[in-house]
Amino acid sequence: MSHLSVQELEKVAEAYEQLLAPALFEQWTDRLADAAEIRSGQRVLDVACGTGILARTLAARVGQNGAVSGVDINPGMLAVARRNCPGIDWREGSAEALPYEDDQFDAVVSQFGLMLFSAPDIALREMKRVLKPGGHLAVAVFDSLDKLPAYATMASIFERLVDPGVGNALQIPFSMGDTDRLSQLFSDAGIQAPVIITHEGTAHFDSVRNMVLSDVRGWFPFAGIELGEDAIEAVVQEASKELEPFQTSHGAVDFRVPVHFITATKT
Repeated sequence: MSHLSVQELEKVAEAYEQLLAPALFEQWTDRLADAAEIRSGQRVLDVACGTGILARTLAARVGQNGAVSGVDINPGMLAVARRNCPGIDWREGSAEALPYEDDQFDAVVSQFGLMLFSAPDIALREMKRVLKPGGHLAVAVFDSLDKLPAYATMASIFERLVDPGVGNALQIPFSMGDTDRLSQLFSDAGIQAPVIITHEGTAHFDSVRNMVLSDVRGWFPFAGIELGEDAIEAVVQEASKELEPFQTSHGAVDFRVPVHFITATKT
């Protein structure tokens, strides 16, 4: 976690909700809920829930007879989540030490969080622990950076114009694209017969500037990275040229986003 105060973290989380959620994340919530076979009346846990993008969909699925819990290590994310959907049980906690008893949930889901955990194998063991026997686990991760050339281009621009560490920060979300390694990770965590299916979505940013700002305002500060206006402007100018293959006639940025869904059932 960065050095930011809770208020500053909340501001970053608001940018994340406004810039990244509609562009990248919201399109996956129904698909992941389907993969986890979420039904009315179930008790479901969203691990690394962020601002509640997935949890809100889960709450609609389980209805009044069900219950959704969301856990995240970032208090700023949770502040935004609580404001947007107060009916969900939001808790601050680590994925590697989930604050729940054994065998509590009918389903456990995690959307684009596994790549960020300090010990993903321990986090997966924790997800399995809190899942009821026969319960469903569904986890989504982005494919590798070489399958997302628009983000590979952005990582290169940040590395060249700002700092290699900034480029590296943008690569982290795409660090679990190798399906063989993913399968091994789940097996090592004691999760039997994980099934990996790759789905394709589309990223849509209204402009190159919004794509740049989505990371500068909604992601980098969590990693302790803050960019000045001159650096941001230089990146926007360079990205406007290098992202041309992904730009529409109206200046929006659209590109394919492959995502791996890993599902399993607790035996």
